[in-house]
Amino acid sequence: MQKFTALLLILILNSYASVAQNVGISNNQKTEIHYLSGTDKDHLVDWDFFCSEGRKSGKWTSIGVPSCWEQKGFGTYNYGSDDSDKRAKEFGLYKHTFKVPKDWNNKEVQIVFEGVMTDAEVKINAKLAGEIHQGAFYEFKYAIGNLLKYGKDNVLEVKVNKVSANASINFAEREADFWIFGGIYRPVYLQVLPKENIDRVAIDAKADGTIIADVFTTSQKATTVKLSLSDANGKKIQDLKVEKATQSQDKWTVSTKANVIKTWNPEAPNLYTLNIEMLNNKKEVLHAVSQRIGFRTVEIIEGDGVYVNGERIKFKGVNRHSFHPSSGRTTSKKISIDDVKMMKDMNMNAVRMSHYPPDVHFLEVCDSLGLFVIDELCTWHNPILDTKVARKLVKETVVRDVNHPSILLWANGNEQGWNTEVDDGYAKWDIQKREVIHPWSIFKKTNTIHYSPYHSLVNDSYSMEKILFPTEFLHGLYDGGHGAGLDDYWNLMWNTPLSAGGFLWDFADEGIERTDKNNEIDLQGNKAADGIVGPYGEKEASYFTIKEIWSPIYIEDRFITNDFNGIFRLENRYHYTNLDQCKMTAKWLKFDGPEGKSNPKIMAEGIVKMPSLNPAEKGKFTVELPQNWKSADALHLTATDPYGKEIFTWSYPVSTPKQLNSPLIDYAGGGTLLSETKDNSIKVVANKMTYVFSETTGLLQKVMKGSKVIPLNNGPIILSQKDKIENIAVQNLKDKVEITVTFEKAVKSPSWSTIKEYGKDIIKWTVHSNGLLDVKVEFKGYRNLKDYRGITFSFPEKEVAGMKWLGDGPYRVWRNRMKGTKFQVWENNYNNTITGESGFVYPEFKGFFSSVYWTKLKGKDDNGFTVYCHSPHTYLRMLTPDKTQEDKNGRLNPKFPLGDISFVKNIPGIGTKFQDPDTMGPHGNSEHFFGNDDEPITIDLTFEF
Repeated sequence: MQKFTALLLILILNSYASVAQNVGISNNQKTEIHYLSGTDKDHLVDWDFFCSEGRKSGKWTSIGVPSCWEQKGFGTYNYGSDDSDKRAKEFGLYKHTFKVPKDWNNKEVQIVFEGVMTDAEVKINAKLAGEIHQGAFYEFKYAIGNLLKYGKDNVLEVKVNKVSANASINFAEREADFWIFGGIYRPVYLQVLPKENIDRVAIDAKADGTIIADVFTTSQKATTVKLSLSDANGKKIQDLKVEKATQSQDKWTVSTKANVIKTWNPEAPNLYTLNIEMLNNKKEVLHAVSQRIGFRTVEIIEGDGVYVNGERIKFKGVNRHSFHPSSGRTTSKKISIDDVKMMKDMNMNAVRMSHYPPDVHFLEVCDSLGLFVIDELCTWHNPILDTKVARKLVKETVVRDVNHPSILLWANGNEQGWNTEVDDGYAKWDIQKREVIHPWSIFKKTNTIHYSPYHSLVNDSYSMEKILFPTEFLHGLYDGGHGAGLDDYWNLMWNTPLSAGGFLWDFADEGIERTDKNNEIDLQGNKAADGIVGPYGEKEASYFTIKEIWSPIYIEDRFITNDFNGIFRLENRYHYTNLDQCKMTAKWLKFDGPEGKSNPKIMAEGIVKMPSLNPAEKGKFTVELPQNWKSADALHLTATDPYGKEIFTWSYPVSTPKQLNSPLIDYAGGGTLLSETKDNSIKVVANKMTYVFSETTGLLQKVMKGSKVIPLNNGPIILSQKDKIENIAVQNLKDKVEITVTFEKAVKSPSWSTIKEYGKDIIKWTVHSNGLLDVKVEFKGYRNLKDYRGITFSFPEKEVAGMKWLGDGPYRVWRNRMKGTKFQVWENNYNNTITGESGFVYPEFKGFFSSVYWTKLKGKDDNGFTVYCHSPHTYLRMLTPDKTQEDKNGRLNPKFPLGDISFVKNIPGIGTKFQDPDTMGPHGNSEHFFGNDDEPITIDLTFEF
């Protein structure tokens, strides 16, 4: 981990490359940056401000820049889908005074705006700097040297209209499915260059070391260009010989080749700095700039796939908004780093910009830490951007972002918002000639269908030769999608040759702190609650499911039994890394009981030798079995990547529930047992415990410990059971009382047409003399069941304070989201979080938990209990999650069993905003097959009050 942290620090420190730092070159030959605003959401500079409408309007005051003015208490909030009569149309007036040195008179001075929402009219000293800029997500600049007063105060005035004068921009940006804001929300700075300068550079650095660079300049004094290459630490490693140079009216095109370089890819994001010096005929440096680059080659091969550096890749991607709850679209480099680190931690390798170009620093971090990027023009459905403005915005997008090695593709808008007249315009500005896609369309070589049902991934339609990668899939509204369904989707995607993976929707809940509503989080109902993480990065269960499923080390599922030989089969799902560069440790663990420590005891620990497997190769590894391995409770395998970062920890129970629980349960001791049947009740008293059962149903009616009521009752009801009771028998034995409830035989399966006799369902209670209470339930399985099989009890939610348990956790599971948990002791306090809607406290307390061995329920009034489950493969149902407010189709609120606490053998899948679980793959299917006619299903529990 120290190695990874050190590498991360180096990458971050070297991620700023917009200003030349060439050794031996004077400041007069460099580009200087002078900020007029602050640099990010946490570093603002106050400007004078006037808002025309809404809150705090009609008077001059001040505002921190950069910012969204709504987050500073001005104007009115709008979401893109708001009705037109509710849409705010305020404008803001900004004023800022600044000085420039006298010696800038012989320089070129430009003012740069990284992003303004939406139309910006800029004046310097009361004179227009240029034409009004339209488009909220694009960098623009003006040459203002002839407008400045050198050595004196200068006045910058900016009028910002929240609503554009261009109707097509409004439809693309202001009526889209995201929050819309107003203001100068990204930094503003002065860029000071020599009079004879390089305007910009565009670089194509190939995997073989070949470099072609366009050096844009209008200088009449420039006669040649000099190149050198530095490493990530700024150390020059090579003077580059210009092999070819051609000059046109506005640029030089030069080519060269670097030696002994390492390529860029997400697994090894090797970066360099290309230093460019423009010289006059005396070999004097007129202007020197530096540009960070990565050597890589991108190819989209028709009917084959997406190739990077000669390797066919699959996108393990997510969509991401530039957003923060407290500041809206104004972010920071720290946010970019945090977001990319979480994506990398989930074993992702790609991100799609949704639905606009991001902050520059986000792309810098993708370069540094390693993510493939799809960069996107902001459009939305129909009508499309008009061609004139679309061409301008395509230019601004590509010119700003052209040199980022992380960018593989351009997206010409989103979901039918494509103006096809500008598809070819990207190549005009992109020296690398990256290809253009239409998200949610079959276009040229690709099929980027959105929210594809599982069956469509077989790709057997008329477009079967297209490269398939959904740019949005498994919509993550509330607790649905994302990890739910991903295991099925990814197994099919991984094994389908023409699949290039896909991009989940989306990374984070886009909840805004409403400054007009006491800073409460607003998610616009079900429109913005789509994240894998919450508004502040709170990790939902799907985070860890994705981490396991997208692990580059894929381990086949297996169980540890007495026949275990230590062998695990695996596949290398990296694209560039041999598995022998990774490490794995094995820990054999022993857990304390409910009253013990949560941390496990390590019985044995060892290093697992990873096999030498190239990408896509399969093999196996062997875990050494210590002499006492069968006495362990669990095996944990933790893999780390070449930088020391954890890939995932897989866990495997070793002991069965019965083996593990037996030493924890002591039936000895106790005193006299008293039982009586009276008033339709069976009452048993043992060692300060009193149990009351119904004489007609056999269900537990009341539990008392001394004089305190333990509110567990009304169980065990056998779910999906309609048989009548045949007999209830009470047997008083020496040290226990047994109550047996026998049901009549069922003679017809509810899902089969044939008549077949089934065994009898049985509930058997055992009250021991020391007060322990056992219940063993045997019931039929039924084939093709669409309802629950198991047992349930009642326990008031208001009495629950928390729980501690041994099993998979700490997150709940669904049938189609089983991965991402770890088998060990967990402890959660009660919460009433509705995923993505309210609370945002994770893990959620309520739901289904898998592989539960024992649970200690904490009551608010010391009225809880401990229950040991001796039956394998049993799910604990803990209470019922509150329903989400906006789930019109019922896809995100699966039906729960009656009662409050249940022990079941099957659980439901969960859907998405657009799909039922049944369309999301085999694990989402609502049918459960219980096919054993020879043995009943058994749930065997021990209660300790």
